[in-house]
Amino acid sequence: MAALTLVSGSVGLITLQNPPVNALSSAVRQGIVDTVQRAVSDPQVKSVVICGQNGVFCGGADIKEFGKTMLGPPLVPMIHTIEAADKPVVAAIEGSALGGGLELALGCHYRITHSKARLGLPEVTLGLLPAAGGSQRLPRLIGVPAALDLITTGRHVTAAEALKLGIVDQVTDQSTVEAAVKFALSVEVQSLTSRRISTLPCPCPADVDALFEGVMQRVRQRGRGAIAPVACVQAVQAAATLPYAQGMEREQELMATLFTSGQARALQYCFFSQRAVSRWSLPSGARWDSTKPNPVTKVAVIGLGTMGRGITVALVQAGLSVVAVETHEQQMMAAQRAVSGMLERLAQRQGVPLALDRVRFSTELEAVADVQIVIEAVFEDMALKKQLFKQLSSLCPAETLLFSNTSSLDIDHLAAQTDHPQQVVGMHFFAPAHIMKLLEVVYGPRSAPQAVATAMELGKRMGKVSVAVGNCRGFVGNRMLMHYLEEALFLLEEGSSPESIDQALKEFGFPMGVFQMSDLSGLDVGWKVRKAQGLVEPGQMSRVRQGRRYSPLGDLLCEQGRFGQKTGQGWYLYDPAGSRTPRPDPWLQRFLEQYRARQGLVSRRIDSEEVLERCLYALINEGFHILHEGIAAGPEDIDMIYVFGYGWPRHRGGPMFYASQVGLARVLQRLEHYHQLHPDVPHLQPSSLLRQLVSSGSPPIQRWKEAIRKPHSAL
Repeated sequence: MAALTLVSGSVGLITLQNPPVNALSSAVRQGIVDTVQRAVSDPQVKSVVICGQNGVFCGGADIKEFGKTMLGPPLVPMIHTIEAADKPVVAAIEGSALGGGLELALGCHYRITHSKARLGLPEVTLGLLPAAGGSQRLPRLIGVPAALDLITTGRHVTAAEALKLGIVDQVTDQSTVEAAVKFALSVEVQSLTSRRISTLPCPCPADVDALFEGVMQRVRQRGRGAIAPVACVQAVQAAATLPYAQGMEREQELMATLFTSGQARALQYCFFSQRAVSRWSLPSGARWDSTKPNPVTKVAVIGLGTMGRGITVALVQAGLSVVAVETHEQQMMAAQRAVSGMLERLAQRQGVPLALDRVRFSTELEAVADVQIVIEAVFEDMALKKQLFKQLSSLCPAETLLFSNTSSLDIDHLAAQTDHPQQVVGMHFFAPAHIMKLLEVVYGPRSAPQAVATAMELGKRMGKVSVAVGNCRGFVGNRMLMHYLEEALFLLEEGSSPESIDQALKEFGFPMGVFQMSDLSGLDVGWKVRKAQGLVEPGQMSRVRQGRRYSPLGDLLCEQGRFGQKTGQGWYLYDPAGSRTPRPDPWLQRFLEQYRARQGLVSRRIDSEEVLERCLYALINEGFHILHEGIAAGPEDIDMIYVFGYGWPRHRGGPMFYASQVGLARVLQRLEHYHQLHPDVPHLQPSSLLRQLVSSGSPPIQRWKEAIRKPHSAL
């Protein structure tokens, strides 16, 4: 797992061998220990270069070993041995040096990197901290402020930034190993006293206490309850205030707390789940590994409103040629200016050439005739979309794939308008489409596996986390969200306020509460959907619609012209006009009091625990229905949809993972309790799958798929 060869007469070249990223498995660590010992004791070897096989230095710890009995030599003493060597050790960094890989490089005396390599300490994204000396060495090397930035965010840096920060000593466009060997030869006789980072003083600004106080405040605010970023700050503070040995002890103490935490388990679950959702399968048996996507070079986007513009930009950023169609001339001109501006700003920010030549604007629908994919992004109206798909079916060749950006409409109905329904798939983007990472790929019973594979691959090219889901109203995300929103409204009716509900949800970890989110999205958006569903009765306060409890509060606000931020009034007041800061609105408080009085509702005090249980457990319960129906293939699909599309706090793993952590029996018991209190709310009646899992002993989340496929007696 680590091979030693002698090159250029006196340089011992150690090559890490553990594809694909040369992770520091127990075998690799043992190989490093053995080869370093041989190199240091070999009189022929005057200096050492450590590199990775296949153009990658080291991707860090082997995450598959987490939670298992530790085998092989520990990482910390291994790195200390390298640093203590009396012969120069040079890290030759190609591809990436991440996590333990960068910590290994920091233990070397010099670091040479390829210009395209990326470096970073991303442990915080897994609920951990760099605990092989990274939190102690990096501040000593580049200073406290820069180290805090890298360690608390986990962001990767380019070779150029790493050189500027002082992480590496040299950047090359040529062979990194050759450059490192040449460098090693040049330093064979130089003193290593100043090259052992652990022996260096930690450079601190004069106002270091104020610095840590400010960073801690920002980290707590940004982390929304995540404990790993806080521990990272504490570890760097130890580097700044304690001798190295004591700082290492503090680093290990903090790591021990994090390693066994529920948040670390949640974040590591997200890490694996994000990869798992790309390995999709269909009810027909078609799979990701047996279905080849169609080649795609040219895509059309029809409808250049907010979503269409974002989709166009995302496609251009992915290197595709785009035909952007808007049939109304005035709207076309506005869209062209908006898209051009977005692309210009992105090019400036990323330091890349402007890609305006990749997009062609047109007011003619016929312009889409020669593309491989058409993405429809017109207004969310079934009649309009049906008409468009009928036109596209006659305009486009039979092999053209027709994708609809719809958030809830029936894909099967759209497919039925075409001569080739197998070519139709839903691509539910999330606004802003060029920024948000989630993409729901919606297949119907007639969708061809190649069409699904092509949509998933297109999403990947656009940098999306693509999740394949079945067709139903609202698909996965919005179907679950509906009950989350309904429970929030019911809580308002019963005595709560938008501020207290939102505060409970933000303390849980959401970036914003349900009512602030509604104001941001626009209350009129949901109002139009409810009108289309026949739920809205203008001027009526009836609390029963279509045989079930219904809250007309949102409809009544819309009838007052209160659409949220866009009108300066919604669930909150936004003053001055155009402000994005929500403020409690005395008018709304009076409105709610009058509403309750007319309905004969007695206001009561509702605590944050009830807010969370009713909103979150209603959402989770619908997730179990979705699993039972096969709309989502597994809990990880639901969880990644909510983490990447709906702001679910990543350190809580997603709604289904959260249910497994709370305890399925607890979720079932509380749902039963609330359904008994509110028998007119069907979504509080526990899912049969949830009951089945509890009666089977609440198996771990990894075994839920077995429960869906088998009777509970087999578990």
